[in-house]
Amino acid sequence: MNSRWLTASLAAALSGIVGLTALPALAGDIAAVRPIGFSGDGSVFAFEEYGVQTGANTPYSNIYAIDLNNNTFLPDTPVRLRGDDDKASMAAIRKQTMDQVAKIVQDRGLLDHPGEIVAFNPLSEVGTDPHALSYRVHASQPTVGEPNTLTLEELDEGAPAACKDQVQTIKGFRLKMTQINGAKQDKVVYEDGHVPASRRCPTGYRLGGVVTYQIPGGAVVQIALVLVMNPSSEGSDGRWLAVPIKP
Repeated sequence: MNSRWLTASLAAALSGIVGLTALPALAGDIAAVRPIGFSGDGSVFAFEEYGVQTGANTPYSNIYAIDLNNNTFLPDTPVRLRGDDDKASMAAIRKQTMDQVAKIVQDRGLLDHPGEIVAFNPLSEVGTDPHALSYRVHASQPTVGEPNTLTLEELDEGAPAACKDQVQTIKGFRLKMTQINGAKQDKVVYEDGHVPASRRCPTGYRLGGVVTYQIPGGAVVQIALVLVMNPSSEGSDGRWLAVPIKP
């Protein structure tokens, strides 16, 4: 496949950058999130988060490709890039990360299986529960199937030494299905055993969305998009986790 065509296809698939408006004088940055897609057999999911870093005012783009069978990153990922200064182009940074994962995207056929965003709960949404989402696994009209309800519970953990100057307690989380296809449940589908150092000093989480993919002739793969909040010099920064849901 022509690499120039692939790069153009990737850029088109990940287009739709929301225009930036004026922010308060003191505000952390909340990364935007865009699913890239699934492998045909549903064993791999990739997504991008991007934004402008607080303070330095530099654009960044991070791409994660996850092996859903064991919840680990594929080799050579994540890809994390940041501009050198506030004159760096967001488009150029995003293109560089897309170029670095082009082979994975091509080999795994990720653009052929984009999946569906069946629920989304951004930080800017008013009047919604940040720790619960109810959804059907397919977007269709008439509707197919009964609702699922996913909930997030925050778990307290003593702050490690690296976080002591910012917070005394950090947060982990647990995901539970309280409804599966319309039936009441109380099933834990994910729980932190210990907050990994890669999350820095998390002070809270938001259940931001659910992405699904129907494996041809098989099951529906479900991914929870979880927003992780961290303290910053100008408020709180938000970055994304993709957590496989296995009801």
